[in-house]
Amino acid sequence: MRASCSFADYFVVCTGESERQLDAIWEAVLDGLQEQGVTPLHKEGPRGSGWLLLDFGAVVVHVFAPEEREFYRLEELWKDAVQVLRIQ
Repeated sequence: MRASCSFADYFVVCTGESERQLDAIWEAVLDGLQEQGVTPLHKEGPRGSGWLLLDFGAVVVHVFAPEEREFYRLEELWKDAVQVLRIQ
């Protein structure tokens, strides 16, 4: 993202297939990073919204439900950014 935007170096984009998976991804990211002493600068998106966001400054984590990921199409919006890793 560094060359494409001024506010983050990396986007992590995840999809959960259910509300339970969205919550599990959200909690796993928060817990894993907090164990390393890293706390988010900002959290966005109420549970049930289909899009949760954790802003760690240089890294922004997006956790989407499938419908919201398809609607917002971040990968298309930021298509000039270099993709580092894709796991499906």
